[in-house]
Amino acid sequence: MFIVSLNYMAPIEDVEMHVPAHMAWLEKHYEAGLFLASGRKVPRTGGIILAKGDRAALEACLREDPFAVHGIARYEITECAVSKAVPGLEALKQ
Repeated sequence: MFIVSLNYMAPIEDVEMHVPAHMAWLEKHYEAGLFLASGRKVPRTGGIILAKGDRAALEACLREDPFAVHGIARYEITECAVSKAVPGLEALKQ
């Protein structure tokens, strides 16, 4: 599993312009089964995505995010092996 941390590199006004396209991109990858969860950071300095699959596929996917295409965000990928999860979140486990 992967934790993707997005950090905004542009003013929030620029971020807002690309949110609809970013949301459509997220939905596409939820439907494909790559993404498990996502959301905004608090305070709003970026976002987090929980993903599964292989790293090369994830990196290719992230390059297609409208935030990446337009230089809005940078991404940090952390791979982890979840060994324990509460009932209902077993999909996070390896």
